[in-house]
Amino acid sequence: MDLAGLQRMKREGTKIVGVVAWDTPMAQIAERAGADLVSAGDSVGVNLWGQKEGEITLEEMLVVCKAVRRGVRQALFSCDLPPAFVSVESAQRLVDAGADIVKVEAGPAAVEKLSGKARVFAEFHGPGSTDDLVKTARQLHEAGAALLDFRHSGPEAGAAVARAVPIPVLGGLGGGPWLDGRLRMAHAAIGYGAAHLERGTETYANVAAISLQALRSYAEDVRAGRQLKGQRPA
Repeated sequence: MDLAGLQRMKREGTKIVGVVAWDTPMAQIAERAGADLVSAGDSVGVNLWGQKEGEITLEEMLVVCKAVRRGVRQALFSCDLPPAFVSVESAQRLVDAGADIVKVEAGPAAVEKLSGKARVFAEFHGPGSTDDLVKTARQLHEAGAALLDFRHSGPEAGAAVARAVPIPVLGGLGGGPWLDGRLRMAHAAIGYGAAHLERGTETYANVAAISLQALRSYAEDVRAGRQLKGQRPA
C-alpha cells in the first residue's frame, strides 16, 4: 500500500484500517490481518515502557521504527516523531530508518519544513468549533501534509474535515466512522496490559487475562517439578 492507494480508498469511500504496533511480531500480525497502514507510535513510551508522557527520545523511537519496519512488507509504514524532537534532521533519520511517512503533532509552519524532506502525517485534535478545525486541516494540507490524524473529532467536525480536504483523514483517539479510517493501538484492540485485568474496556479480546492464566500454569508446572508444556527432555 502506498499513499496513492490510500487516496484512492478515500475517493472510493473505502475505510482505511490503521494499526499502531511497537514490535516486529505485532507488525507482522497487523499486516496479516489486513491493515492498510501500520504506525510505530511514540505511545510505546507510556503504554509499554512505563515512561511519563513526552519522555521518549528520538533514539528510542529509532529502535522502535526499525523493529516495526522489519515486520511490514505491504502496508504503508508510518513512524512518530516525538514532539520534543521535531526537526528536519530528525524526520530524515526516521526516513533513513525505514519510515514511509513521518507522523508529527505540529503546526503548518513545521509541517511545511518537514515536508521538504519527508512525507508528513500530521496530527491535530479537537475540541473546537467546526470552522476552526476545518481551517486547521486545510492549513496542514496546504503546508504539505499527506495524511491527517484528527483526534477527538466528533461526528460533526470529523465529517466536515474529511469533506474539506482531498487527503485521507484518520482518527486516532476518539475517532469514528465519520472519518476516512481509524488508527488504533494493537495492544488496546487485543486487551494486552495489566489494566485490562481490572476493568472492562472496549477490546476485541483479553490477552491480559489469557497471559495471566498461562503464566500461572507455567508457575504451577515449575513448582510441581513437571516438564514444561511443549518441551521434551534434552
